[in-house]
Amino acid sequence: MIIRPQFWPTVTTVLMLIALLSLGTWQVQRYGWKSDLIAKLQSRSDSTPAALPGADAKPDDIEFLRVRATGTFAHEYEFFLFGRSLRGRPGLHVLTPLRRADGKGYVLIDRGWVPFERRAPATRVKGQIEGEVTFEGIVRIARGPGMFTPENDIAGNNWYFVDPVSMARKAQIGSLSGYYVLSGAKDTPGGYPAPRQWRIDIRNHHVEYAITWYLLAVALVVIFVLYHRQKS
Repeated sequence: MIIRPQFWPTVTTVLMLIALLSLGTWQVQRYGWKSDLIAKLQSRSDSTPAALPGADAKPDDIEFLRVRATGTFAHEYEFFLFGRSLRGRPGLHVLTPLRRADGKGYVLIDRGWVPFERRAPATRVKGQIEGEVTFEGIVRIARGPGMFTPENDIAGNNWYFVDPVSMARKAQIGSLSGYYVLSGAKDTPGGYPAPRQWRIDIRNHHVEYAITWYLLAVALVVIFVLYHRQKS
């Protein structure tokens, strides 16, 4: 059997092969990154609660850190984060500034999930806790919108991503840290907002994705050979 490659099919195949191998290698790199992320998340989320970080803390040093927060909620400045569900039921998250008891300003607290019909504070009066509170939570970094995330409706108080700068400006409370805290409170009077809205079980299927891309590369080479083979 003799292989006589044709010019354009060969060029196309080479370019496709490079792309497939690059995608496979990228997935291997993503697997390493995701494995480190999961290990960091599990380690920090299971650690002894630390004090709330300062505003100048480095994001990579504090994300997923378990913290203990103490302060007073400013319920009059609630923000509503859309695109959230609980066991398949659509709704939103309630984010409330907490006036820190340590005198270091405010920090934004994701208090948890409510159904759309409980958006109005008057429908969950028991959950509007007054006075100083102490609870544990997990730090998340406000990283801005994704490629397909809608713009925040600031005037209507409808938020699709956490924006501490705009939220602080709307509430006229000076400034908010670049991170927020997912509340780990055991419960909320009246049931809403429902706290502890985070997932520890992050999926890591990048090895399977890498194998798929590499197998496609092998299949491409086989097809190329079969297409160009000639009998001697």
